[in-house]
Amino acid sequence: MKTKTILLVIGMIMMMSPAFSQSFDDYLEVVRDVLNSEKKAAVAETMELSEVESGPFWALYNEYNAELYKVHTERVNIIKDFAASYESMTDEKADALVNRSLAYQTKLLKLNKSYYKKFKKIIPAAKAALYFQVESKIDALIDAELAAEIPLVNTN
Repeated sequence: MKTKTILLVIGMIMMMSPAFSQSFDDYLEVVRDVLNSEKKAAVAETMELSEVESGPFWALYNEYNAELYKVHTERVNIIKDFAASYESMTDEKADALVNRSLAYQTKLLKLNKSYYKKFKKIIPAAKAALYFQVESKIDALIDAELAAEIPLVNTN
């Protein structure tokens, strides 16, 4: 898997200063596009799809990733909101951020359950499991990088 490239892209996200909000948002979109391209290449390399499986898989993959993009945008917004509120964090803001994060996780789980069923209809269950395992590993890399870069809530 192209983990070094994926980690490099994630690292680039973390190095940008949010002080340049519009340019940061533009840069973030470019980075997300690059990350998605790298992810697609890693999926293609891992899946070893037959010609019969390939067309339906990639059509559903693109549909799923369009929905995934929407859900992940909420996570990006939560992180940006956390960063903007970090110095002046209140109990109310912290509570709202946690509740938004839990709602994001619920949406992501619901999306994954729904699409896992759809993938099993077009490819064997073992290949559908493999695909979701790849997605999970990439998510774990992203989560690890975010955990390393995002500070804990300031309670002072």
